[in-house]
Amino acid sequence: MDLKDATCMILNESADHPELMRLSRDTFEELASGRQVPFTVLSDMLRLAARKNVFPSLVHKHGDQAFQDMVMAIGRQLDRQAPIHQG
Repeated sequence: MDLKDATCMILNESADHPELMRLSRDTFEELASGRQVPFTVLSDMLRLAARKNVFPSLVHKHGDQAFQDMVMAIGRQLDRQAPIHQG
């Protein structure tokens, strides 16, 4: 699954959550236009989807494997972009 598809999954389940819908729509549109999305935006989108309890409906609608693929697609991009903190 690519990042655009992963974002689309969240977007499709966000109708009841205006803030999440706006964030995921803007993210999807950026990706669809070929632009890179900052890791902070992806992280916020994933965190907000979790807080709004969207994940159970994604698992129910798409299955556990598709949900895991979605999280991994976003997680890989976060890993690529996020700065490494050394303590």
